[in-house]
Amino acid sequence: MADVALRDKIQESLWAATRGQEKAYVAILRLLLADIRNVEIAEHKPADDAKVVGIINKQIRRHRESIEAFKQGNRSDLVSQEEAELRILMEFLPKQMSHDEIVSAAHQAIEIVGAKSPSDKGKVMSQLMPQLKGKADGREVSDIVSQLLATI
Repeated sequence: MADVALRDKIQESLWAATRGQEKAYVAILRLLLADIRNVEIAEHKPADDAKVVGIINKQIRRHRESIEAFKQGNRSDLVSQEEAELRILMEFLPKQMSHDEIVSAAHQAIEIVGAKSPSDKGKVMSQLMPQLKGKADGREVSDIVSQLLATI
């Protein structure tokens, strides 16, 4: 049997959450599917898994920013709600890479582009990010690449 498309997996999870009356899941998955539909309408074609992962990552970024803002505003009730929604979104991303796996991939990218100094970070990132998209947080990848280039 063929792999189920990520969009279909999200839709099935929404149905299951609706049947199980899991309000948090229903709310966040409806928003996610609405974002996916908006992109499909704008592009006049169905969203593939890579596009869906990009949409999920955008929502994850929004939630992380909200968590930081709510922490600064001492709103622990909203922080816990955002963190719960973030965990739901993370379930639909591919398995995340470990720190060591990112470091290894960054070393390979540095070798491939022949980076010699921190000024080559852009070349390394453009080589590395397509491989890691959806599998690692971009901010973490950027930090690791900066650290590695600083030691060259």
